[in-house]
Amino acid sequence: MRLACDTGGTFTDLVVEDGDRIQFFKASTTPDDPVRGVLDSVKLAADHYGVATRDLLARATAFVHGTTRAINAILTGSTAKTAFLTTEGHRDVLVIREGGRIEPFNFRVPYPEPYVPRRLTFEIPERVNAEGQVLKPLDEAAVLAVVQRLKALKVEAVGVCLLWSIVNAQHERRLGELLAKHLPGVPVTLSHELNPTLREYRRASATVIDASLKPLMFAYLDGLTNRLREAGFNGRTLMVTSQGGIMDAEAVARAPIHSINSGPAMAPVAGRFYAGRDFGNAVAIVADTGGTSYDVSLVRDGRIPWTRETWLGQRFRGHMTGFPSVDVKSIGAGGGSIAWVDTGGLLQVGPKSAGSTPGPVAYGKGGVEPTVTDCSIAHGYIDPEFFLGGAMKLDREAAIAAVRDKVATKLELSVEETAASVLALATEKMVGAIDEITVNQGIDPQAAVLIGGGGAAGINAVAVGKRLGCAGVLIPEAGALLSAAGALMSELSSDHAQMLFCTSDRFPLDKVGAVI
Repeated sequence: MRLACDTGGTFTDLVVEDGDRIQFFKASTTPDDPVRGVLDSVKLAADHYGVATRDLLARATAFVHGTTRAINAILTGSTAKTAFLTTEGHRDVLVIREGGRIEPFNFRVPYPEPYVPRRLTFEIPERVNAEGQVLKPLDEAAVLAVVQRLKALKVEAVGVCLLWSIVNAQHERRLGELLAKHLPGVPVTLSHELNPTLREYRRASATVIDASLKPLMFAYLDGLTNRLREAGFNGRTLMVTSQGGIMDAEAVARAPIHSINSGPAMAPVAGRFYAGRDFGNAVAIVADTGGTSYDVSLVRDGRIPWTRETWLGQRFRGHMTGFPSVDVKSIGAGGGSIAWVDTGGLLQVGPKSAGSTPGPVAYGKGGVEPTVTDCSIAHGYIDPEFFLGGAMKLDREAAIAAVRDKVATKLELSVEETAASVLALATEKMVGAIDEITVNQGIDPQAAVLIGGGGAAGINAVAVGKRLGCAGVLIPEAGALLSAAGALMSELSSDHAQMLFCTSDRFPLDKVGAVI
């Protein structure tokens, strides 16, 4: 038996593979304690099988987990207080970045903030050149002085990226030893170990992002592993990575940057399987409609496209991870996205979401803002008596009242017209997201099949497919838990990189062979 769990913004999905049978379960996500939501979903499965939770977990050989915890921490600014140590004279590598701008002639655009503020960036006297020669020895006295400042500032993590450490890591390695000795308990990420590749900004950015996530993700994964073990699980705990593969939870805790796109990376893996089995299509558009976001990805000729231009936030204004990931476009148009009217009297949907707490108004958990889910209930798309298979009752009258009072009255429309307009606007936003990864890349959506996934897939999938003129629309049996199903289909993966600079006219065959 294998278990796969996907913790989303609204629901926690669990897929149980027992021999040749697969069962699906959903529990509410618990933002204050995500592991509790995971265990709640396992309890639902145990109740279904008529056994105790401990007995069910004892039968499982693997627990595959995907989560948006890392990306959510970055987006909400709840990562660890992180310091950045770099070569003297290169303090602004995170500020200058690679020089790209989205509006080159708009001089009023505020300069983007670096991932680590300059007040937490420190220069280390040392220098290694591109050939690996030490031009300036590491000043250990200066390092110890910086360590004292880090203690005074009470930093919680440290990222170290020295110039050309990918060629000669002597100084960076020694710096790591000094930090481990004088800052015990503070996690440190060394760039030559994490991402030994060319391009200084990407390596530095990856280093500080990884360091900032270590305290949070170590605590989360350690808590998950221990609580699963206490509940009776003795198998292997695995995490889905941004590349769509899976790694041991311990390895991800050591390099949590791999978990940033853990959640969205699973859906295209499942989409590839269903598109090939049921349609045989060369191109599939995989749309995962959750409670918080709408994630779109592609499958081309049986392959899932990756991108090395992985930005957290807007291109050139966000932060680059420095690692490849599944190419996913995300927008705030999920089932929990809030419908509202702006100051100009125009209807808007998202990006704010009601999440799982308080959730849509119909959930009866204190939500007051109408969401796409509330509009779907008011419009008759969702049966309030059969939500989650009847396990969760919805308040249709409360949903109608919220749509009427918060949106319909301002637009001077009926509740039915307003609900239809909200769904139509959400559909257009979804179409726009799909256009970005298809039409803008020369792919004709009419030649593709649309795979609808996520708990809210059925609301807009057909409308989106019709609007794009897709060859077909498929909502698989596992559609409501598409990402969790994809986690079961993912393969073990491990990425290793080593840098060697050479030219075609002077190709060092012996050095290339040594690297390989």
